[in-house]
Amino acid sequence: MTVTTTQGIDFRGLVDDADRDGVEKLVVGAVVHTGGRVLILRRSGDDTFLPGIEELPSGGVEPGEDLLTALRRELTEEIGWTGRPVLDPGFVARFDYTSGSGRRARQYTFGLAYHQQPITLSAEHTTYRWLAPVDVDGSDITDETAQTIRDWAGFMAGRNRGD
Repeated sequence: MTVTTTQGIDFRGLVDDADRDGVEKLVVGAVVHTGGRVLILRRSGDDTFLPGIEELPSGGVEPGEDLLTALRRELTEEIGWTGRPVLDPGFVARFDYTSGSGRRARQYTFGLAYHQQPITLSAEHTTYRWLAPVDVDGSDITDETAQTIRDWAGFMAGRNRGD
């Protein structure tokens, strides 16, 4: 079997790992970044799942959809981006959680550099802001999202030092 990779990411392997671990729902997310800050969206207070929480752009993978296609669709739906996402630095982190429907979910999050595309929010979110990783504590974000941002920041700091 041939494994398809993009920028060294084994997308099929990520899906296989989730299947092997009994994950029932896959989710993709993005650390959209510019100038050392990341894009954070605030969920509507009317949302039934985590109302008012701040989060990275993310959403569920639909049946038959690969992770990169799902990421592109979610970026279009949530922030109005079109075109193929350019991964930078690529795969950042994964975390498991229980979805609003009670299923075991796994989110795979990828880094994407912001390229001056306008941010156009869906009805699911009320506002957005750019957050510095040092400011994640005390924010209205989950521990998993905070750790993902820290992981991204650590990787980027190492890359900038040449590690």
